[in-house]
Amino acid sequence: MGLVALPWALIIALWYALWASGWINPALIPSPQEVLATFFQLLHGRLPVDIMMSTERVTVGVLLGVAAALPIGFALGWYKGLGLFLNPVINFFRALPPIALIPLVIVYFGIGETAKITILFYSAFFAGVIVMYEGIAQISPLYVRVARTLGASDREIFLKVIVPLALPHTLTALRVALGVAWATLVASELIAAHRGLGSLIQNAASFFQLNIIYVGIICIGLIALAMDTVLRLLTRRLISWQERIG
Repeated sequence: MGLVALPWALIIALWYALWASGWINPALIPSPQEVLATFFQLLHGRLPVDIMMSTERVTVGVLLGVAAALPIGFALGWYKGLGLFLNPVINFFRALPPIALIPLVIVYFGIGETAKITILFYSAFFAGVIVMYEGIAQISPLYVRVARTLGASDREIFLKVIVPLALPHTLTALRVALGVAWATLVASELIAAHRGLGSLIQNAASFFQLNIIYVGIICIGLIALAMDTVLRLLTRRLISWQERIG
């Protein structure tokens, strides 16, 4: 536990040292205690709603994006010819920054929740496709040939060989998509968002309220970290059979 807390303590100590050193204009870097005070102040105001709205948007966008990405990534990885054929197209769209698509998203989906979730869906989908594709492509066909030699049917091969081998890559795709979606959150909430952590940061930036900007950034990081930790624990539980085999 101490090793886990040590890096955070060092970051806070460095932050405080920079603030106290006078090397940086105090107006440009709030102290840790000022940010903490602002956090508790916002906690009794709009912050809980902002956290709930952003978490809901990210969760919906990631679940929809990964649900669409898994079968496509699986097909690309399993059927080598299809992967070679579509890989350049996938990489082309993956390289496009979601923020560049905002004008088109507004034209096609308006400025409501659908537009925001579409941006998050886009980022999660292509992240999930790439991870799933690369993971499935590394699965050796030897497992399928051995199962078929032992008399397994196509259904048994899929359920008892392919699905267990694909599960670690599925969970990794979910984790990566979740991280990318949180990184895209502020961009998605550029679309006329009145609530959400991205909206909180943008509004604070308009009035040079650095304390609030720091609170928003830290909240995004902590929530993303908490969700990733839950997924890592779930992954460890669901694929513990791999460790026993190893």
